[in-house]
Amino acid sequence: MGRCAWPATLLALSLAWLPEAPAASPAAAAPSASASAEYLPYGSVLDNPRPVAAPHQGGLFRISHGGRVAYLFGTVHVGTRGFYPLPPEVSRALGSANRVVVELDTRADDAWLRALALHGRYAAGDDIRRHLPAPTLRTLTAVLHARGISLASMAGYKPWLVANLLLSAELEGKGYRRSDGVERTLLAQAQRRRIKVAELESAEYQLALYDSMDEASAARYLQDVLDGLADGRALRTAEAVIEAWASGDVRALDVVLQQSTAGPGAVAEFTRRVLLERRNPDMADHIERLMRQDSVTFVGVGLLHLLGANGLPQLLAQRGYLVERVY
Repeated sequence: MGRCAWPATLLALSLAWLPEAPAASPAAAAPSASASAEYLPYGSVLDNPRPVAAPHQGGLFRISHGGRVAYLFGTVHVGTRGFYPLPPEVSRALGSANRVVVELDTRADDAWLRALALHGRYAAGDDIRRHLPAPTLRTLTAVLHARGISLASMAGYKPWLVANLLLSAELEGKGYRRSDGVERTLLAQAQRRRIKVAELESAEYQLALYDSMDEASAARYLQDVLDGLADGRALRTAEAVIEAWASGDVRALDVVLQQSTAGPGAVAEFTRRVLLERRNPDMADHIERLMRQDSVTFVGVGLLHLLGANGLPQLLAQRGYLVERVY
């Protein structure tokens, strides 16, 4: 079984629906396979102030073209109160924005519940016990019982959803909560300033990505997660992701990208093939459309969407936008 890469999927790029427990610039960078691609330094455009000496989180990019600007900020979808306040550069960019954009407006629970019913549950009369290999079912039963949860209470959920619920519970046990995720803070600031909010995706789209797994792939995804919980890799990798986000260290971000997408494991393959390679070009399209509507747009998006050759900064640079790395 390949290395389980789930924590970066959940924390850094994964779907913001993380369930509750229970003209081309010649200076634009060429594509790179690492997070540490050489972008123009912030301040290349003379009226931009340089970054201040303060702790940085997640990575921040300035995208510009034809007098329109977008800031791309890498987020994590769960957090602690210790994550705040956000860096001064982020606050300054937010303060200049006409619109805040997130992957998904996590305040809209009704949309998520409808998507969950459509994609995350089996039809009446069916349940997970009919769709898992016997060894995986035995392991799942033991893991649930160890947490005081009956298999019957989870039987209506599909394997990938059960896996993500278990991961969410594990993270909550360590003090990381969706209510303290970065998107919630961005949305709260937009509400206080009474500026527009837009979504890059929808709950239905995000859950449909997971539901696109065939039965065997969904079972392997669950087994990957169970293995990661059993040997402790899950939390160890989660802590590495959080530290990389909190520091904004480029080398640490390179490691996060590699660990999240390398290897033959079901989670790594799904992260690479679906969560990044499929979604990023569509996200870039949407960001372009939004930039035509407002003078300054602030986009908070899962950290891994900003990294590597298929990351949003690279894709937008290839389309002719000036890309500057703020930090």
